[in-house]
Formats: sequence, structure tokens, C-alpha cells
Amino acid sequence: MTDIHSGPQAAPPASEEALDRQDERLRRSVGVRGAVAGALERIRSGDLGVVPVVAGLVVIWTVFQVLNPIFLSPANLVNLAMESVAVGVIALGIVAVLLVGQIDLSVGSVSGLAAAILAVTYVSRHLPVWVALFAAVAAGCAIGFLYSQMFTRFGVPSFVATLAGLLGFLGAQLWLLGAAGAINLPFTSGLVFFAQLAFVPEVLSYVLVLAAAAGLFASRFLLARERRRAGLSARSTQLIAAESAAVLVGLGAAVWYLNRGRGVGWMFVLFVALVVVMHYLLKRTGWGRSVYAVGGNVEAARRAGINVNRVYMSVFVLCSGLAALGGVLAAARLAAANQSSGGGDVNLNAIAAAVIGGTSLFGGRGNAFAALLGILVIQSISSGLTLLNLDSSFRFMVTGLVLALAVALDSVARRSRASHGRA
Repeated sequence: MTDIHSGPQAAPPASEEALDRQDERLRRSVGVRGAVAGALERIRSGDLGVVPVVAGLVVIWTVFQVLNPIFLSPANLVNLAMESVAVGVIALGIVAVLLVGQIDLSVGSVSGLAAAILAVTYVSRHLPVWVALFAAVAAGCAIGFLYSQMFTRFGVPSFVATLAGLLGFLGAQLWLLGAAGAINLPFTSGLVFFAQLAFVPEVLSYVLVLAAAAGLFASRFLLARERRRAGLSARSTQLIAAESAAVLVGLGAAVWYLNRGRGVGWMFVLFVALVVVMHYLLKRTGWGRSVYAVGGNVEAARRAGINVNRVYMSVFVLCSGLAALGGVLAAARLAAANQSSGGGDVNLNAIAAAVIGGTSLFGGRGNAFAALLGILVIQSISSGLTLLNLDSSFRFMVTGLVLALAVALDSVARRSRASHGRA
């Protein structure tokens, strides 16, 4: 008879067979059906991911294709992709700084200054193009380091520090360009050729697609194996294979269609490669986990032992460095650096692309692909309205409306996550 006064009894040790069944359930916990159920549950709880921006992109493309059948032609899509690169690279840096809950308002001026540095050192000073490129990007990184010191050491809000930079570095750009106000880059330059005329050979483009699908399968398979060894749930091999096959078919179809025009530009390949590298750094490294932790709750991150100031420094340097690289690519695309380089709507479009792509203004939410998706939305609007012979006033209004909807959706999703305990 059981003694009712005795304390709780230890549970009998699980049999080896029971443990094997538990391991098998763990291995099967995230199969295709489980992945779909998990995705639906995340959407219901407010974790929308890239669903809104992908849906918006489909709607935009459908509307413009109905209004003008040229919109989805291979020639126009090739131009759209190439025109997206410079601002998209800048937006990639904005994603990083938004993830820690900060902002950089000077990326347009920094990109224009980098273009001026490139033109002066390469054309006026006759230095090798790689030296000019290094000088431009290094200047951007130095600016980011300056912002980080102003923010971490002196407590200057990033809004104020970068707003001052917007004005100051615009003045430095005008001073470098001098009275002429513009410096043309020679069309014989490899940098200009890369930005305007360099396209991936058709056979190599399919090899790159195959490599991308194989790389996705390998990385996710290895990650799943590590998680199983740690006793955590993981994607099934069947699900990983299905995702990789979908990427292979989707990218293959896109490349085949673009190859009916001029093909895939090497500059766009560079942009996608930067997005993939940034995604890996954010999702698979300690630095990336620290970025999300600081953006989610800076005080909790500090108490967990994260060097918060170092994280801030890294994202500011990364943001300004990518802004400089974007400015160099824009100058190469135009084959010139002038007083309007980095001006106009470059600054606002870069920030809008990051937010429209799904990066939260509240910090801690978003990923590198937000820059790619967001700039495709903005460039699609610009291209579609241009084909309809509508002036820039409509582009500003439509882009502003899309940005407002993206921020409103992010705010609603944030409240939904909080109510479901997922904030």
C-alpha cells in the first residue's frame, strides 16, 4: 500500500526503447506538415515574416503588368534589378542599424562622399581603381566609427549624430568635387564595365543557381544534424530537400526568364551575395545573436555579458561602410560623380526599403533579405510609374503610402506578438 505521507517518488528511468521513440518523434517534429502548422501559428501570433512584402510585391507586379504589358518583360526586369543594387546595398546597412533600435540618416550623404572620393582619387589623382575603391569604403567605415563613439561615449542620440553627418558630409562632398561639380569616370574602367555591361554567361548562371540550392541544402542539413545532437527539434531531411528543390526551381525559372533579355548582371549577383553573407552573419554567428539581443532589450543583453558598445560600433561601421560601397556602385552605374550623387531620394529610399522589407523600427526584428525585398518594391513602383509616363510626384506619394502601411502593419503585429507572449 502506498504511504500517503511519503514524499514524491522519483520517476522510473525511461527505457532505451522509450528514448528511441522520443528521439524519433523529435526528428519528425518539424516535417513538411509540422513546418506548415508552425508557420500558420507564427502568422496568427503576429510573426508575419516576409509574407506581407511578398504579397505586396505580387500585387504591384500584377497591377503594373495589367496597365502596361512591358513591365514584366525580360528587358525591363533586367533594368529593374540593376537599378536596385546601389540603394539596395545601402538599405542592407540600414537593416543592421535598425536591428539594434538605432537609425542612420546620413547614408545618402556618405554614399555621395564616397563617390566623390572615388572620382577624385581615381580620375584626378590617377591612382589605381582598387586604391580609390578602398579609400572610399574605408572613409565610410571611419564615419561609422565616429558615429559609434559619439553615441556610446558621449551619449549623442544616433538621430542627432547622423543628422549632423548628413549636413557635414554633404558639404565635404561638394568641397571635394570643386567648382566643376562633376567628375566623369572613364568608360574603359573595369568598375564602370562591371556596373553597366558585365552579365553572367548563360551556362554559368545556371551553375550559380545549382550551387545556391546545394548550399542551402548543405547548410540546413548540417544545422538540423547539430540540433538533433543537442536534443532540439529540427527540420526533417525531406523538408530541407523540398525547400532546396523549390529554391532550385524558382531561381532557375527566374534566371531562364532574365536570360531571354541581357541576363543576370554581375552587380546584382554581388548584391545578392552580400545579402546572403549578411543573413548568415545575423542568423548563424554570435555577433548576429548579440545584435538581435541588443535590439530586443539592451539592458538584458548587457546583463547577459554582451559587450553592447562593441555591438553598436560594429553596426554603425557596417552601415556606413555599405553606404560608401553603394555610393561607389551608383557612381560606376552613372559613370560619374556629381553634386547630386547620394542626394534626392537616396537617403529616404534606403530607409524605406529596409522598413518595407520587414525590418522593425522598434529593433530586434528583421533580416538581411528585407533590404532585397524592400528595394524591389520601391524600384518596381518607380519602374511601373515611369512606364506609365507619370512623373515623380506619383512615385513619392505611392512609396509614402506603402511605407506608412508597412509601419502600421509592424505596429499591429508587434502588439499581437505581445498579446501572444512572443514580443
